[in-house]
Amino acid sequence: MSARAWLCRVAVLSASIAACLNAASAPIEIHHPDHFEFDAALNVPFHADAQGAYPLNLYFNYPGAGSNTLAAWQVDVTDRQGRNVRRWIGEIGMSNQHARYLLNWDGRDGTGHALPAGFYTVRLRAVPTLHGQADFGAALFDRVHRAFAVFGSEEENQHHDVMVGNLPAPKMPAFRALPRPAQSSAGKGGAHTQSVPATGSLPYTIYLGNLHSQTNHSDGGGSVATCVGSQAPQSAALGPTDAYTMMQTQAHADFLNASEHNHMFDGSNSTNANANPATAKALFQSGVTAAANYNAAHPGFLALYGVEWGVISNGGHLNIFSPDGLPEWEMNSSGQLIGDYLTPKSDYAGIYATMKTHGWIGMFNHPATTAQFQIGGVPLAYDANGDQVMVLAEVMNSAAFSAKMDESEPQLDMYQDAFNILLERGYHVAPATDQDNHCANWGMSSTNRTGVLLPNGTPLNTANFLDALRARRVFATEDKTSQLILTANGQLMGQTINNSGALTLVANYASSSGQTAARVQFFEGVPGSNGTVTQTYEGSGSTTITPAVGSHFYYVEVTQANGKLLWSAPIWVNQTSGGGDTTPPTTSAAESGSSGTITLSATASDNVGVTRVEFYVDGVLKGTDTTSPYGMTLNSTTLANGSHTVATKAYDAAGNIGTSSAVSFSVSNGSGGDTTPPTLSASESGSSGTITLSSTATDNIGVTKVEFFVDNLLKGTDTTSPYSMALDSTTLANGSHTLIAKGYDAAGNVGTSAGAGFTVSNSVTGGELIGNGGFESGASVWTESSGVIDNSGGEPTHGGWWNAWLDGYGSAHTDTLSQTVTIPTSATTATLSFWLLVDSTETSTTKAYDTLTLQVRSSSNAVLSTLHTYSNLDKGSAYTQRSFDLSAYKGQTVKVYFSGVEDKQDATSFVIDDVSLKTQ
Repeated sequence: MSARAWLCRVAVLSASIAACLNAASAPIEIHHPDHFEFDAALNVPFHADAQGAYPLNLYFNYPGAGSNTLAAWQVDVTDRQGRNVRRWIGEIGMSNQHARYLLNWDGRDGTGHALPAGFYTVRLRAVPTLHGQADFGAALFDRVHRAFAVFGSEEENQHHDVMVGNLPAPKMPAFRALPRPAQSSAGKGGAHTQSVPATGSLPYTIYLGNLHSQTNHSDGGGSVATCVGSQAPQSAALGPTDAYTMMQTQAHADFLNASEHNHMFDGSNSTNANANPATAKALFQSGVTAAANYNAAHPGFLALYGVEWGVISNGGHLNIFSPDGLPEWEMNSSGQLIGDYLTPKSDYAGIYATMKTHGWIGMFNHPATTAQFQIGGVPLAYDANGDQVMVLAEVMNSAAFSAKMDESEPQLDMYQDAFNILLERGYHVAPATDQDNHCANWGMSSTNRTGVLLPNGTPLNTANFLDALRARRVFATEDKTSQLILTANGQLMGQTINNSGALTLVANYASSSGQTAARVQFFEGVPGSNGTVTQTYEGSGSTTITPAVGSHFYYVEVTQANGKLLWSAPIWVNQTSGGGDTTPPTTSAAESGSSGTITLSATASDNVGVTRVEFYVDGVLKGTDTTSPYGMTLNSTTLANGSHTVATKAYDAAGNIGTSSAVSFSVSNGSGGDTTPPTLSASESGSSGTITLSSTATDNIGVTKVEFFVDNLLKGTDTTSPYSMALDSTTLANGSHTLIAKGYDAAGNVGTSAGAGFTVSNSVTGGELIGNGGFESGASVWTESSGVIDNSGGEPTHGGWWNAWLDGYGSAHTDTLSQTVTIPTSATTATLSFWLLVDSTETSTTKAYDTLTLQVRSSSNAVLSTLHTYSNLDKGSAYTQRSFDLSAYKGQTVKVYFSGVEDKQDATSFVIDDVSLKTQ
């Protein structure tokens, strides 16, 4: 390999690659460290704004960027037939590794004509680039075209649909939403294990959570106050238990998977030649133990621990769920494997085979359409072992390095194109949408969730959960309050069925927050064809078709009226020419035992073959077996004492169903077990400094622990009486709070106290009153209009990674930013200061077209004083510190209020950073 070719292979995009770029006649292959890859995201509103415009926000992130790096991009708007109606191209500098570009599309085509009402697709293509010698003096189109040709392996594709005009809402089938755990009764041990009424022929409960996150076992767990990217391995403060706690108590989800990077257990982003394999393996096993311990203590939540295997650059990340050991490729200087199982780097056929051998299953993480998951040089290549073990593929993620804590992250990456390719290759994967949290905001950056269906009455545990993933009973939703389940001739998504004649596809959609469906699209493809996924129907929430003879897959996508998306799992259909197998299996049921572990069993036979047997107790699905002899065990304490019935359903490959007669049996669990929850009361003492949270707790048998919640956030646990804990009052805001205590007994019964109100009053005689003045915790403490607090790098910061960016759109726009503070009566001085950068394309030196007003307002938002008004006339190339005396407001609670107003043309950005209000 020549020196120049070697440079093209390994260089990060910086000035040093210019020679390579000038000589390149083929795409350049670039290898990055993980999380140094180029990334582009597109944020598009589903509806036009009040002015009839669609703000198209383009986000570019590239930690590997050099001082001369650019992003070259192309945005296209296409109609339903795929015809292009509008195009923009451009470049934007990335010297700060981040950039944001705003396009305001007016809903018209390239000739200025208004588009007819309908749905249109906005698509972004982007690559990183540099200007080589061939680019100097070249037209923009030629530079962008060359960039795509040279850096094609780095290309990012994103798309979103928009509605132009007003269209009637699709007619949706009547669907009673499937239950969520909170709607079920708490079973023994506090888990949601009791039966709930079936919804039609879908006797399932939906669990929502996140299958993709990192903690301080690898490169996650960073405090949101300082986290702006991947952490150095094992450097952050927060680990798996912290992640599970936040996901359960703050994100209010049902499960979280900690997917730690397999090659970082040596404490390094590269290879630690001095690593002790025993230390790495012990860290991995500590994560397995942390998940098990959390599950034992919190039976209503599922903690999972696994690995994110691989590298992104010319590789591809995939999750391995709950492996029994650490798969690794790195060796220390003594030639020892720093893990349990040797899995050569970027050998995807090899990792699939290893997963099959060990019974592991996995998910394609943020799959790209190019240069990833290659076998024999083919991206997203099909592998028979891979088809068995890879059960999910992400279709959307929120930004991996988001520090948002209020579910407002605007950057969401779309991977539906890669998902479609995987299906076309022949993979049987269901969609997932996760958050890839690297900062300590597990589940908090956005509202997106992966939904998993477990049979009603089935305990939420690792084995049952993984079985649901293997069955592909999964959907992806951008809205945690909505659900989408596809059925085909009444059969549930995730399956492979035989069919002859008509096929009725139904999008079973429901929202618990009042959302409605604005668009329903049914997609079809042929597995193994390497063809194209096509839209087979759009309109109402159901359609009847007659597929061509052969293999097909179908899935449905729903767009809500608020623009948020849901995707169902596919259903795979083997269509025959007619006749076919119409004979249902025959089956009988039996039960043995009356207490403890009882056994449900079945016989089942079919003229072709039985694919599975389901066991129902009192009409509630309890479990499934796919191999003969068919049977399952059941804890009798999940049933009431007395008479019950068991029946079975047997299925064949054609989808025929045979049902057994019901067989009666009795349960006798002695006294029936402990079902009495503890009784509690809660109290608090102190209003400043160290305060004490206390509880009295009694139980008919015994209390095992008491948890203390302040304002619904878990603050601590005590396992011995008298139950109490100390709390630093400065961790709470001054004012009123509510204490609740929860008590647990050995049977898992839970009692909850009434709320006890108390007040915190921490005297503040001096120091800093502004919270999060550098915005490094995102929007925490501040009140902002959409998108003001920003870390895109489109405008420089005064310090850190975040700033407040008001206006800058070049159209009529108003942004606001405020924070409420209480200035102590005892203060002798109160000085407000901040750093301000005014960046404007206005050319006037006499007229203020765009303004930023700084005001002091009352807590009821009345203007008390206008301190100053800045404008485009204050523009400059650097930050300037501004200061004001607020001592006139001591003893008052006031708002520091910024309001930026921009006129209809020429952009002015008012950028604020490092805000401070200090008193003495």
